[in-house]
Amino acid sequence: MKIIMLGAPGAGKGTQAKMIADKYGVPHVSTGDIFRANIKNGTELGMEAKKYMDQGLLVPDELTVKILLDRVSQPDCKNGYVLDGFPRTIPQAEVLDKALAELGESIDYAIDVDVPDENIVKRMSGRRACVSCGATYHVVHVPPKKEGICDRCGSELILRDDDKPETVKNRLDVYHKQTQPLIDFYTKKGVLKTVDGTVDMQDVFKAIVAILGE
Repeated sequence: MKIIMLGAPGAGKGTQAKMIADKYGVPHVSTGDIFRANIKNGTELGMEAKKYMDQGLLVPDELTVKILLDRVSQPDCKNGYVLDGFPRTIPQAEVLDKALAELGESIDYAIDVDVPDENIVKRMSGRRACVSCGATYHVVHVPPKKEGICDRCGSELILRDDDKPETVKNRLDVYHKQTQPLIDFYTKKGVLKTVDGTVDMQDVFKAIVAILGE
């Protein structure tokens, strides 16, 4: 069961990816985590990626796919995996498709967690983070006991720059330009499934399980 998670930033695809991984006993493969692990372990691929990252450049698609394939060739991925954060663009999807085809494999499902932009702006602008311990809250869904103060360590809670409405809108613009075309790409391949991401997190997961099967 090889799954790709799609959805705008803040749609909750990372949370769903972890829940899928737990239920079906397959690894949750986040490209960010793989890069960090390769760099930390000083692998050849990691060092190559670090050269680009140190210059503030994007890691080329071919190298990202190499690192990804190295990860999914590990024994724990033999029954499948959930990809989170990749592919983000059509060229990345094509490189991944080609590389998997050479191994006689392909993606089984691309799951799009669909949430309208205005919901995402509201959702993310309600987030608050602790300046000291990094704990996260939401003014509506997971409020702290005392407004503006972290339950865990008593420090101040802030709205991160990343979560400010103007930043979120910019990120959504980039998403629509780059990643939205993937929905058409995977629809044509017959593997796209869309779930409503505006409902409760557990209900989103139930809809995904209905697609993947018990």
